[in-house]
Amino acid sequence: MARYGMVMDMRTCVGCQACMAACTAENQTPFWNEKFRTHVEDKAEGIFPDVRRVLLPRLCMHCENTPCLTACPTGATYMTEDGIVKVNYDRCIGCYACCIACPYDARYAYDGEDVKKEEEVYGKFTSHDQPHVDKCTFCDHRVSEGREPACVSTCPTHTRIFGDLDDPESEVHKLATSGKAQALNPQLGTSPKVFYIPS
Repeated sequence: MARYGMVMDMRTCVGCQACMAACTAENQTPFWNEKFRTHVEDKAEGIFPDVRRVLLPRLCMHCENTPCLTACPTGATYMTEDGIVKVNYDRCIGCYACCIACPYDARYAYDGEDVKKEEEVYGKFTSHDQPHVDKCTFCDHRVSEGREPACVSTCPTHTRIFGDLDDPESEVHKLATSGKAQALNPQLGTSPKVFYIPS
């Protein structure tokens, strides 16, 4: 069984946000409230004239040790056999305990207003007709068909590399174990499956 993960090569990210647009189109998320399954933090560091732009693509880290799963009182948050952390919308009661527990701020509350707006914008409920939580799923519906997540296939600079972390022949495995890739906040002990190669 595969164990999916991603490496972000920050040496190539230009902050174009094509990943955000692709994810929103693919998963029909509530963009009107700036709620995205993935987004790119864009910050300036330093003091003029020594200023540099710092980009950081963010999404669910699909942690091995999942604080969100532990916090969920109904078992709505779960991990698939291939390591993807998901939400069962039928079991989610919208208490948002998982949002609070996530140290990466990678989940968002899908409240009643979002649910109403979703039907108006998309003409249907794309996930669930009650308030709930949503997050990145690595586009598991695409992965199960042998395709890459929408953000990966859309990225024009190939910043996002996706695949089986346990396959020693895969590019994602080679990069994740190269000594160059780092997890965000490794001191938290969550063992994320998303890694970053610094610029």
